[in-house]
Amino acid sequence: MKFRLWRRRLSVSAPRMAVRSSTPWPLRWLLGALVLGFSGAMALWAFEFGKEIAGLDRNAKQELEVLRAEAGVLREALTSAQSVANTAESLLTAEKAAQAQLALQIRQLELDNLSLRSDLGFFERLIPGSGNGDLNIRGLQVERLNPGQFKWQVLLIQAAKNAPDFKGQLEITFSGTSAGQPWTQKQAQEPQAVLIKGYLRQEGLLDVPPQTVVKTVTAKIYQGREVKTLYTIKL
Repeated sequence: MKFRLWRRRLSVSAPRMAVRSSTPWPLRWLLGALVLGFSGAMALWAFEFGKEIAGLDRNAKQELEVLRAEAGVLREALTSAQSVANTAESLLTAEKAAQAQLALQIRQLELDNLSLRSDLGFFERLIPGSGNGDLNIRGLQVERLNPGQFKWQVLLIQAAKNAPDFKGQLEITFSGTSAGQPWTQKQAQEPQAVLIKGYLRQEGLLDVPPQTVVKTVTAKIYQGREVKTLYTIKL
């Protein structure tokens, strides 16, 4: 009987058995997570330990420090170069401004030199004039610039030393013919006021009508209505 029961348990007709765990599933999940975390920690430790053994991490840190030092040196070099460039640009700007100022001064000196030469030539060409002993008209000159325009120059001199300033009026009159008829024209409608302190140089331009022939030019100095001196030249 016992043998039959034992054989029945071993045969296909034996009753089914189910093996179930007594551990709840949340605990099983927690244990799984702990196992995975431990495995990951071990893997990371093994990786870091391997790098340390191989010397990779140490070389990387040293290279990083070297690169940082080189970057600092390059920054300082760049700052220094920018400072030098800014200084050079400022010096170049200042030099250009100085050159421009010097060019203007040279140009002004050239103009002053030309003016002095003109004055010197004007004084060298002085010819005896007429006057009342205290006031003289010297160096009356007339130059034709073009057929319809003349340029005149005159020098007024006080002959006496330490003479008081002379206040008067200057009148320049051109005379000749225009289209075959007598013609006269003044440099202005009214005589030009002048103040002579030792000497005075005056000049001006006069436009004349077409077909005009200028024959004489007269300079007069008035004081009020009185003619103090006059001088005439022929062209």
